[in-house]
Amino acid sequence: MKICILSRNRRLYSTRRLIETAEKRGHEVQVVDVLRCYMNIVSKKPSVHFEGEPLQGFDAVIPRIGASVTAYGTSVLRQFEMMGTYTLVESVALSRSRDKLRSLQLLSRKGVGLPVTGFANKPGDTRDLIKMVGGAPLVIKLLEGTQGIGVVLAETAKAAESVIEAFMGLQANILVQEFIKEAGGSDIRCLVVGGKVVAAMKRQGAEGEFRSNLHRGGSASLVKITPEERATAVSAAKILGLSVAGVDLLRSERGPLVMEVNSSPGLEGIENASGKDVAAIIIGELEKNARPGNTATRGVKG
Repeated sequence: MKICILSRNRRLYSTRRLIETAEKRGHEVQVVDVLRCYMNIVSKKPSVHFEGEPLQGFDAVIPRIGASVTAYGTSVLRQFEMMGTYTLVESVALSRSRDKLRSLQLLSRKGVGLPVTGFANKPGDTRDLIKMVGGAPLVIKLLEGTQGIGVVLAETAKAAESVIEAFMGLQANILVQEFIKEAGGSDIRCLVVGGKVVAAMKRQGAEGEFRSNLHRGGSASLVKITPEERATAVSAAKILGLSVAGVDLLRSERGPLVMEVNSSPGLEGIENASGKDVAAIIIGELEKNARPGNTATRGVKG
């Protein structure tokens, strides 16, 4: 099988593991910088070009598209789908998951457990917005933030008002969310592949840090998840249409709550914590499903 990995850096752990695993299983792999791709949008024979040559003959595409290049990345991914190429994560699901507000709305509609969340553009009453999510302490998040960047814990109502007003002054889109105190600065990352949780880890924030991101000094350890947590993670990935997803859960007094669903989950932390060969599981999912025209974006075949 000929596989294209859309990644801006082939030296990243996740990209390296996918390359190594695919090649060990006899597949041919080409890593392509998605920002250096360009597209020929023409009737009946759409194409993607890279370094002066058309990218063709691929059986599957694995997108490892960073949040900062989501818009262009999903456009390239959509073009591959229009060519009839199987994509491990589809363009619609990728863009949906990157829109934090949209993803929360979809999960909410299906009854998935979530922290109480407020969203506003220019609230006529900031105090009512704070009250709506249960008051302080509360968490304020930039919609476009990743890896814990743009996430603030406001411990008092006054602090919350100040932070919200500051973000509003910068014309930033934010979510205001209840703080789940009983989670104790930790969350559970469930790696879902093909509708199953294949690995899980507990991420614990550093001392004095409420964010559990490993990039912010958090630690990871093996964790045994409950049947309810497993079902919640699988359901969240399915609702967003993701065949591969990192679902972040908070353990609360009212059950598991979905904090975020990541469409390009990193492999290093969860492989080290769980001891699972997640890269092999992902390539196995690719082998099972990669066939021409197996895409949600139905287009003509190139």
